[in-house]
Amino acid sequence: MATTIPTPFATDETIRPERDGKVVRVERPPFDLARPVILASPHSGREYDADLSASTRLSIELLRRSEDAYVDQLIDFAPDYGASLVCAEFPRVFVDVNRAVGEIDAGMFADRVPSAEIEPSRRAASGLGVIPRIGAEGRTLYRRRLRFAEARSRLARFYHPYHRALQDEIAAHVGRFGCVVLADMHSMPAASARGADIVLGDRFGTSCSEIVIDRVETVFRELGLVTVRNNPYAGGYTTEHYGRPLDAVNVIQIEINRGLYMDENRVTLTEDHVELIKKMRCFVRELTATDWSLLR
Repeated sequence: MATTIPTPFATDETIRPERDGKVVRVERPPFDLARPVILASPHSGREYDADLSASTRLSIELLRRSEDAYVDQLIDFAPDYGASLVCAEFPRVFVDVNRAVGEIDAGMFADRVPSAEIEPSRRAASGLGVIPRIGAEGRTLYRRRLRFAEARSRLARFYHPYHRALQDEIAAHVGRFGCVVLADMHSMPAASARGADIVLGDRFGTSCSEIVIDRVETVFRELGLVTVRNNPYAGGYTTEHYGRPLDAVNVIQIEINRGLYMDENRVTLTEDHVELIKKMRCFVRELTATDWSLLR
């Protein structure tokens, strides 16, 4: 029987709202520590389903280059400071939850995809839709064209549980605090960072209050990190879909330069990750210590 999500903030229990595998991890702080802050990691999952892995033409080592590897480990202490934590445990190479459910490339399927289930987008057309066709460095993922039933199955098993968990957390925070700040955490290739340590995306001022992005940028800069706004990453589906600052739902995308903590080719942590984790602890501490009541 599927796990039922308990009353918001009742415990610090880890919840996995899926019955047949590790899908999404939700951790909440103890009741008396709770703050109106959520940290999410949609792309750091590394639980590679055997059946899905068998359908690809790439090794696990190559598939892992598509991950925002170890981002979950950079923030897994968030509940200690009063923030909720939502992490996808499945890999983005199979299902990308930072896409709309209809961002589907119909050409990657052997059978007909109902037009009602497609939302055309440049990302899907380029192979980076909700069911990706290509992985890191543009490598083709599959030996054959998929059946659309496979896509539906993945959306049911992975995509929808993740978004239900995220929606539940947002609703719980707004219900209790009158506002919420969601930090959608990602990593970026060092080559794409253009000299930045952190890229902050707010969809050019539409997904969160200026109060939020100003505060986040100030904290990172005080930690000695170089920040840039909205270039080259302004935010994806999560910021665009959930960010409603006029309704007190503030969503900011945070991209971390992988060169700060990992070897990108080997997908392994470097010694520098210890120092970055110290800075991320300071960041989360300051984020949760901030009085966000002006966002209501």
